[in-house]
Amino acid sequence: VDIKQGKIVSMRLCVGSRDPMEEVAQAVVLAGKGIEGDRHNLNEDGTKSKRQILLMDRETLSRFQLDDGVIRENITVEGLELSSLTDGDRVSVGSEVVLQITGECEPCSRMDEIRQGLQVELKGQRGMLAYAESGGTISVGDSITVSVGDSITVI
Repeated sequence: VDIKQGKIVSMRLCVGSRDPMEEVAQAVVLAGKGIEGDRHNLNEDGTKSKRQILLMDRETLSRFQLDDGVIRENITVEGLELSSLTDGDRVSVGSEVVLQITGECEPCSRMDEIRQGLQVELKGQRGMLAYAESGGTISVGDSITVSVGDSITVI
């Protein structure tokens, strides 16, 4: 099993679909729901959302000359290329939280509001969506570890 590690460099909550993201130094992850206070923690009909948490790496953001949070990710990491992850991979964050990758985030038309053509440029590189398998508190500076090959069937 190949182990890859990085760290959280910034975090933010999406409180409303068009509202500015709220930057936080610490967040509570709720098992089966996502980040407390984030609008993606449940689908509108109350069912489990596969897009609870959006993870993005700073290395990819830098390649596109984008700042942390511009593409509306919840967690920005450094030292871990997220595009190498696949559905079902498990990601450990800090000492308690385990996230399960549910797939890549498709760039939407809102990316072109940031910069014309960005939606197409970011194809396959807009970060990874994850489901909160186990909860706890996470903080900026926490390690984020992936055991590649330690994957399970996607929910």
